[in-house]
Amino acid sequence: MDIQSILAIVFILLLSLFLLSKRKKIQFQKVLTPLIYFIMYRTKLGLNAMDKLAKKFSKPLKYIGYVGIAIGFIGMGFLGWSLVSNIYKLLTLPSAPSGVGIIQPFKAGVKGTVYVPFFYFIISVFIIAVVHEFSHGVMARRHNIEIKSSGFAFFGILLPILPAAFVEPDEEMLKQKEKRVQLSIFAAGPFSNIVLAFLILLITWAVLTPLVSSAIDYDGVLVTGLAAGEFPAEKAGMSGNEVITNVENMPIDTIANFTKVLEKSSPGDQISVTTNKTEYLVTLASNPEDKDKPYLGVLIKQNTKINEDFTQKYGSVTPKVLFWIFGLFTWLFILNLGIGIFNLIPIGPIDGGRMMQVALQGIFKEEKRANKVWKSISIFFFLLVIANFVIVFVK
Repeated sequence: MDIQSILAIVFILLLSLFLLSKRKKIQFQKVLTPLIYFIMYRTKLGLNAMDKLAKKFSKPLKYIGYVGIAIGFIGMGFLGWSLVSNIYKLLTLPSAPSGVGIIQPFKAGVKGTVYVPFFYFIISVFIIAVVHEFSHGVMARRHNIEIKSSGFAFFGILLPILPAAFVEPDEEMLKQKEKRVQLSIFAAGPFSNIVLAFLILLITWAVLTPLVSSAIDYDGVLVTGLAAGEFPAEKAGMSGNEVITNVENMPIDTIANFTKVLEKSSPGDQISVTTNKTEYLVTLASNPEDKDKPYLGVLIKQNTKINEDFTQKYGSVTPKVLFWIFGLFTWLFILNLGIGIFNLIPIGPIDGGRMMQVALQGIFKEEKRANKVWKSISIFFFLLVIANFVIVFVK
């Protein structure tokens, strides 16, 4: 077991002990007792800050709310299209990657899961949850809706494993507000995560990427694995962890360089591929997604080494710190964007589900009919998500 998994287990045990010590102040929401449950620990944290921001930026928040509604429904449509498109690709393309996955801080090696190193996972989830729920709270206070409490929530499977945050607006006051007000409040959380994702991307591009680039040298393309199926690389005997340094007597230092050189060939061509281990003669296949393009059948990432001039100038620890921060920002971008968009899925109590319910109540005169259509849409999208997971497991 690696150090990240050990730290994850220690964190879960400490979290369990903390919640046990606060058992008189927490509330359980049963899902599938005792296996699956939610724990809510109510506080008043952040409520004053929500009030101050709502008052200070009252006018801008009004228009930000409208933008959030538009982005929310655009994201909802994009998500629906992506789920359907992903099912089609999984069924028709043998090598198609999974489009959905369960994020977890353990190297489970299970299909349909996405491993995030433990510290990146905890920090990212905490930031995402706080920003998401704080934004709901600020927008609710902008429209004079009382916030009863804020706090932390924990999703548990036997033991509490996934931390989250929440704000608790007065639901009766919320229901009495205009439809656009309700929509702006529900959209505020996902919208804030999406905005934060692109802000992080901008910082990464403008600041971190130049710093990291100055600390490393590109020295080839690392083969992280082989594509599923009998493709040229596997037939030639290539394996994971080899570094491609030359293709057809052309030096390879970056992925862009590798792709450019490979695209000069055609399916059926025999080419030489040199790695840090040996040289291979490979007959290229057709790309599963475009029959006219060549395909080697390797999963790759950029291989690098530390720039010696950089370490002499700034020390050997500095590159490690830079790489860690760069990794954190990368996961913050991916998870903020992914979770922000996924929260727009029109299923039940999720933000997207509540937005869809309010929108349908505005379209249909009868609330009963609107709710009936809403439930049907929720079931449809729930089945879409399940289908994506099931197809990945049975492939």
